[in-house]
Amino acid sequence: MNAPMDGAGAGRFFNLQVVVLVTVTFMLGMSEFVVVGILPDIASGLRVSEVTAGNLVALFAFVYAPCTPLGSALSARFPRFATYMALMGVFLAGNVLCVLAPNYPVLLVARLLIASVSGTLVAVSMTFAPDVTEDRYRTKFIAWVFSGFSIASVVGVPVGTWVAAAFGWRASFALISILTAMLMALMAVVLPRNSHPARIGFLRQFRLFFDRRIQLGVADVVFGAAASYVFYTYLTPIMRDEIGVPERYISIGLVIYGCACLWSNLYGGKLADRGRGVEPLTHMRPVYGAQAVCLCLLAFASLVPVAGVLLLVALGMFMYLQNASSQVLYMDVAYQSHPGSVNLAASLNSMSFNIGIAIGSAVGGMVNDALGLAWLGPFGAIFALMAVGATTLLRPYVSPVGE
Repeated sequence: MNAPMDGAGAGRFFNLQVVVLVTVTFMLGMSEFVVVGILPDIASGLRVSEVTAGNLVALFAFVYAPCTPLGSALSARFPRFATYMALMGVFLAGNVLCVLAPNYPVLLVARLLIASVSGTLVAVSMTFAPDVTEDRYRTKFIAWVFSGFSIASVVGVPVGTWVAAAFGWRASFALISILTAMLMALMAVVLPRNSHPARIGFLRQFRLFFDRRIQLGVADVVFGAAASYVFYTYLTPIMRDEIGVPERYISIGLVIYGCACLWSNLYGGKLADRGRGVEPLTHMRPVYGAQAVCLCLLAFASLVPVAGVLLLVALGMFMYLQNASSQVLYMDVAYQSHPGSVNLAASLNSMSFNIGIAIGSAVGGMVNDALGLAWLGPFGAIFALMAVGATTLLRPYVSPVGE
């Protein structure tokens, strides 16, 4: 990476540009995750079941996953700043439509519009790294950009839940829309205008997917995310119905869970410093094993509510530990073997995670409908064990990439 800055900002990590990029992912995270906190309100307001409302999470991810690599590869052909602002405009329009949606189908269309650009926005955010910070802060930058989603869990989702309880669920999306418009004004002032256009064709960028290291890295994140989202989609009902958290304390519970997720993202940045390329992700194998045990124990949360609360905190601490390590894998492999596919590589963590969200949410919906909330944890554990398998298969590739 090149030296990105000069003047007073040189050498400092938390400059205004970095803060703006982290705030972008905060807004993306708040918009994506607030549905989890206000799921009962949406279901009641639109007169649909909680399982139907929960499908907003799964369908969001089903659109997010394919649009992320396609949008990222396409965006590499156009001026970066203009593309970034245009994508933010679509994101804003989607949230405004959420405010105005008269029924469930229109709300679904609005959510899918947001999903179509969110992953590409994360990928483009990653490409600003050489221009806004230094190489020694690489993994820290990755961790903090991803931490925007966790900060959204800590602050955005509970605030959105409180706003929905006080003023109705549409007010949550109105707040997101107002904050997004303000953020776009700041982006127009502080973000660099230079671009790094791809020098290879659109389709040739996708050769990246034939790299075995990329395939296993994607599988690892898919299974890890699915393990969490089998239960996370129904986090509010689990706290309310299984653990017995009173309705008035649900927002506090979401804040505590969000703090655990924030720790997960930031500590994940430290784990990603343990080597280059494939190596950091291979160290995640015992983490996935411990996650599987906690998920199985979640089935007994209703028997000992205090233990159930502690289990949810532990699961929040596991939720994003792989993020920075997987992003290091994708970017290092791309820089080493597929230099024309860096934009696409930057999108793979978001793509993989949302495939996992889609699978986990869909499985969670079926399990909840057929067996009840208590069975969500054990089914999530199956995915965690599959992540252990994918991580194990990565180990032979450590030396070739890490050299």
